[in-house]
Amino acid sequence: MLATRIRSWKSVALTTAAVLVGLTAPAVTATPAAATTTAYDSTYYKNAIGKTGTSLKSSLHTIISSQTKLSYSALWEALKVTDQDPNNSNNVKLLYSGISRSKSLNGGDVGDWNREHVWAISHGDLTTSTGPGTDLHHIRPEDVTVNSIRGNKDFDNGGSSFTNSGGSLTDSNSFEPRDAVKGDVARMILYMAVRYEGDDAWADLEPNDSVSNGGNPYMGRLSVLKAWNDEDPPDAFEERRNQVIYDTYQHNRNPFIDHPEWVEAIW
Repeated sequence: MLATRIRSWKSVALTTAAVLVGLTAPAVTATPAAATTTAYDSTYYKNAIGKTGTSLKSSLHTIISSQTKLSYSALWEALKVTDQDPNNSNNVKLLYSGISRSKSLNGGDVGDWNREHVWAISHGDLTTSTGPGTDLHHIRPEDVTVNSIRGNKDFDNGGSSFTNSGGSLTDSNSFEPRDAVKGDVARMILYMAVRYEGDDAWADLEPNDSVSNGGNPYMGRLSVLKAWNDEDPPDAFEERRNQVIYDTYQHNRNPFIDHPEWVEAIW
């Protein structure tokens, strides 16, 4: 069962805080992510509640770092469950293209779906050894050709359409996912930045505002990802996926799906 979620508008809290400290609230260009209460706040997130900034990020890192790790080969079967098309149990829903495709068509040929690393594995040399390169929270099914078109590009607005784009766009140095999953992409990237802090064998992953990160352990653009988080709040598909990963596979959660307002609280 999904956690109960209660939302209140964060913009009210921001305005009140600004008055209390004698500051003028900045102009709001997009509706901020709604503040949320979940059934996990008194248990899983209890050590993070009430914190902000680096303190919140550190607490969440400690919480979500306790997880079961999957092998790269195990992702095939896991994705058939986490990304099952709610309208067709024989299919998975592809991330960027939005196509519903048979679960059996997984592989590396044209017309198949494969394992898309939303945090591109070349950004920090994640590899596909068990670790961040096999973390189910940022790996999604996608058409082989579309996956190749995205490549290791950073995320930004703008670009041109392409075959099976589903509304996604790309240009020479960035990729813009379709509107329905922009928030999903943002929350996956920011999950990775909190989960992997360089205190294990892997790189310290961080968002920045660049689209020229190459092999560095950064992904951008942060300003755009924050806007996408606000514009596309978590939906039933994303919430179910988070729950399945928690219950069945990794036993950790993406905190930004449960609390999208924590994006602004940290960054």
